[in-house]
Amino acid sequence: MSDEEQTATVPKPAENLAATRGAARLMAVQALYQLEMRGGSADATIMEFLQHRTEIVDEDEDTTLHLDADRALFADLVSGVSKSREDLSAVLDGSIDGGSGSARLEPLLRAILLAGAYELRSRDDIPAKVAISEYVHLTDAFFDGKEPGLVNAVLDRLARVLRDGEVGNMKMAGDEATL
Repeated sequence: MSDEEQTATVPKPAENLAATRGAARLMAVQALYQLEMRGGSADATIMEFLQHRTEIVDEDEDTTLHLDADRALFADLVSGVSKSREDLSAVLDGSIDGGSGSARLEPLLRAILLAGAYELRSRDDIPAKVAISEYVHLTDAFFDGKEPGLVNAVLDRLARVLRDGEVGNMKMAGDEATL
């Protein structure tokens, strides 16, 4: 194998970081959904996911994909949302049109928005544009309707409040946050 071929097969550190953070977000949303549906503690759920839920089985392809997740980000998202759920829900309620707020949302969509809101509020090391984009893509993987637009609009509104200096020049999302 030539040097050129070897370079092409080795992921760049930035690509690897993005992939591990993306896997952490996916696992965090799944863990938050599980917590909402089944209850339990955040710590126990974090341990369960780290020990037993780091693989995705694709029955159609008869393959198993190992998730190489950023464990620290995953744990921070799940524990942070769990500890701040009431405050984060209030922040989301103020960013969703229609007055009925986040309580009326489907539990998976609520988990995505809570994780995104927490990340925007508490993880200044991750650019707002990246966080918003990641949660929109995650939503797109689970929903076929208007939900990705809703996630984009709500997280964009939150970013403008929480990280005004960082996203002040971003294009306004408009009134897409009505579902």
